[in-house]
Amino acid sequence: MDAAIRVQGLCKHYKDFSLQNVDLTVPTGTIVGFVGENGAGKTTTLKAILGAIRTDGGRIQVLGCSDPARVDRSQIGVVFEDSFFYETLTPHQVDRVMKSIQPQWDSGEFARLLNSYQLPKDKLIKDMSKGMRMKFRLATALAHRPRLLILDEATSGLDPVIRGEVLDYLRDYIQDESHSVLMSSHITSDLEKVADSIAYLHQGRMVFQMDKDELLERYGVLRCSAAQLDALDSRLKVATRKTGFTCETLVSDADSVRRALPDAVVDRASIDDIMQFYTGRDAQ
Repeated sequence: MDAAIRVQGLCKHYKDFSLQNVDLTVPTGTIVGFVGENGAGKTTTLKAILGAIRTDGGRIQVLGCSDPARVDRSQIGVVFEDSFFYETLTPHQVDRVMKSIQPQWDSGEFARLLNSYQLPKDKLIKDMSKGMRMKFRLATALAHRPRLLILDEATSGLDPVIRGEVLDYLRDYIQDESHSVLMSSHITSDLEKVADSIAYLHQGRMVFQMDKDELLERYGVLRCSAAQLDALDSRLKVATRKTGFTCETLVSDADSVRRALPDAVVDRASIDDIMQFYTGRDAQ
C-alpha cells in the first residue's frame, strides 16, 4: 500500500461554505501536517475521511478501502481537541471499559503507554492537567495498535514542554514504517519539526501539498524597493504587502529571486509566513 489515505476531488457543500475538489495524500510511513486558517475546512475534511459525514463528491480511500462502511476502524486512532471521556473515570477504569467494547484493545500496551507518558492509572481524569489529558487521549488512541493516527489540533493550548513530549511520541510511533499520521494544527512550528509534507487548505480549496523540506527551501520572503519588485518576473510573486518605502513579497522560488535581484534581501519563509501572505492576497 503506497498511501494510508488518498482523497481525490472531495466536495462537501454547506449553506455558507464548501469544500471544493480537495486532493490529499498521506503516504504510508509518513507524517502529513494539515494547515489552514480557522474555517478553511480542515475538520470537515477529517470528518469526511473518517466517514463521519456524507460527502457531495469525490473519492476517499483509507487503508486501501474506498467503501466507508467497510474501512477497518480498529486500525485508526483518532485524537480530536474536544474528544473526551467521563471525567469521573480513571485510566484504570477506562481500560476496563475499552476492553469490553473494543476487540483490538491491548491492556498491556495501554499500561506501557501510561507508564511511558508518566500518567497515573488511578487519577481521576477531571483532576488531570490539560497536558496530562492530551497525553491520556493519545495513549487511548494508540492502545489498540492502529496503523493510522489522525489528530485535530492535538497540541493546541499546551505548553512547549508538553508539546515537545507529544511530538516525541509521534516520532516514536512513526518509527514503524507501516504507521502513518495526519495531523491538523495551527501551531505550524510543531509541524516544521515532525512533518514529512505539508498540505495547505485555504477557503475550502487545497492550495498545495508539498514535501516540507522542499516547501521551506523554495518559498522565501523578498524585501526590496517597489522598483526592484516591478522588475521581477510576476510568475515568482505570490503576494505582496507594502511597509513604508519597502515591499515584502512571498516568492515561490527563492533561489531564482536571489539570482535576479542579488542586492535584495530574501529570507526563509516559514509555514506561518506562507499562510499569512496567501490570506492577505485575498484581501488585496
